[in-house]
Amino acid sequence: YVCSTWGNNHFKTFDGDIYQFPGICEYNFASDCREAYKEFSVHIQRALNSNNHSEIQYILITIKDVTVYLRPKLAVVDGQIVKTPYYSSDVLIESNDIYTKVYAKLGLILIWNHEDALMVELDSKFNNHTCGLCGDYNGVPIYNEFIDGVASYNSVTYGNLQKINKPNAECEDPDETQAIPSCNEHRDECETLLNSSAFADCQLHLNLEMYIQACMQDKCACNGNEDSFCLCSTISEYSRQCSHAGGRPGEWRTQDFC
Repeated sequence: YVCSTWGNNHFKTFDGDIYQFPGICEYNFASDCREAYKEFSVHIQRALNSNNHSEIQYILITIKDVTVYLRPKLAVVDGQIVKTPYYSSDVLIESNDIYTKVYAKLGLILIWNHEDALMVELDSKFNNHTCGLCGDYNGVPIYNEFIDGVASYNSVTYGNLQKINKPNAECEDPDETQAIPSCNEHRDECETLLNSSAFADCQLHLNLEMYIQACMQDKCACNGNEDSFCLCSTISEYSRQCSHAGGRPGEWRTQDFC
């Protein structure tokens, strides 16, 4: 029951859809969307860094009445900068040089690598109650996210619907008619990488094909440049998700690779 975003604007919903959305506004990543009292929300803002890679600039979390604002190496709770580890009755925030983790007693764990990758794990009591880029958590892929009643959305339309409207925000919606081109090249290379012996234990835990498709998209987007961000971000995500699902990825990074 994990939703994540990583690398070249990839998103994976709670229900397992993987899609790309290149928006650089503030978006509802995952929220409790019941009409009455909302227990939590997670908003994110992505932007391009100096290398033209997409990174998460900040994360804004509300847990009941507590507001947590995260930037790399900075945590602010209800307007006050806090030292980590930070404890309160509802929230624990831990951070080191590599990750910030937020644990909320109501059943939410958030892990951010201070760069491109964010993972949110949510208790199953929120089944069917969420909205945002992570979808509705109803256990059914595609339905109600990309097909809603008779309407069907591409990933850019769907992403734009999750924008948080802020009066002074200066950000353009990505063009919904410019759907991200599909990519049918580089399959062999991506299969070889993700089928390496280091990931032998991961195939029992994850849907390999989704990550092969994401890797192919990355390779196409990089136009054959050996840009480590292109390759490494999806392989890193595969490794993280494998560990999270109880698998044991081996040592796959080397001096020359990632």
